[in-house]
Amino acid sequence: MVGPQPPHDTETNGYDDFETEADDSRYSVATFLAALVPTALARRVVSVSLETDRDVYERDEPVEVTVDFKNRFPLPVSIPTPRQRRWGWTIDGELEASDERRYTRSRPSAFRFSGGERKQVSFTWNGRFERTAERGMDESVVPSPGEYELRVFIATDGDRYQPSDATTIRIR
Repeated sequence: MVGPQPPHDTETNGYDDFETEADDSRYSVATFLAALVPTALARRVVSVSLETDRDVYERDEPVEVTVDFKNRFPLPVSIPTPRQRRWGWTIDGELEASDERRYTRSRPSAFRFSGGERKQVSFTWNGRFERTAERGMDESVVPSPGEYELRVFIATDGDRYQPSDATTIRIR
């Protein structure tokens, strides 16, 4: 049994908290109201913002990231996702800084927010790119000095994830 949930601000230390869905079989008033908000509008009223602890890092130094998802609408909204992944992050376009193929259940899902709800997530990128070698030997590669785009997104369909937010970090 799940106890009472905070009405607006939810803070978590890992993105896996959004990966599993509560009981989808119950149809509530909030579910009904969220169904009345068109997906295009839901994508516009949910904002995504990200912050890093600094702008400049040494090579092989971890990057602390904080992500805020905020429903700016007073009604519940639901953003459909084609798979179980509700959100994600990339470094220069590489999902979770890895070229490894990710398995995500193909069952459609939704990223749901109550009216005015804010969800905050913190995670750490270890400062390395994970590479899958041909012979099954994985390696961890320290990036070259330069600028890298860090992007966080809600995993909507297609290659253009919206809403999203991005920032640039520099590695020296």
